[in-house]
Amino acid sequence: MNLKEKASRIKAVVLDIDGVLTNGLIGYSGFSDHEIKFFHVRDGHGIKLAKRAGLKVGALSGRTAEANKKRATELEFDFFYQGKKDKKAAFEVLLKEQNLKASECLYIGDDVVDIPILKQAGMSVTVADAPGYMDGYCDFRTKLKGGEGAVREVIEIILKEKGQWDDLMAKYLA
Repeated sequence: MNLKEKASRIKAVVLDIDGVLTNGLIGYSGFSDHEIKFFHVRDGHGIKLAKRAGLKVGALSGRTAEANKKRATELEFDFFYQGKKDKKAAFEVLLKEQNLKASECLYIGDDVVDIPILKQAGMSVTVADAPGYMDGYCDFRTKLKGGEGAVREVIEIILKEKGQWDDLMAKYLA
């Protein structure tokens, strides 16, 4: 099945957080117990575009962090699962709760913990700076690194393949 055929079936974008929505670095402030993470604004706008196109968007993360929750709230994620060490089991819960099939999900991951979902998802993507062996489980690798616009890159590709990009851009080009 080619990319256009796979994209036509996608109803939801499922994102890993650390290494995909962020660059994977975790900082700690000397003034607080909270983690410090950085999210790329273009990824955020890409998520908004995907939602405007009718896609569900959310995250499935093995780690728990207040920064993740705050970003998920800001972007109005349709679903948000964090602290899920068994991502495969969590993905099954996500599918059931969101009334989705694995074939209707695009998953973006960056490391070995993501492989079980990458193997199941209808479309699987890894980021530019993921280990080389991840290519064996993905439809493609982004040109941009995690936390540096990779999510936006994937969303643009999917929306173009689904034939929705031009309509979404009309608002900005008028």
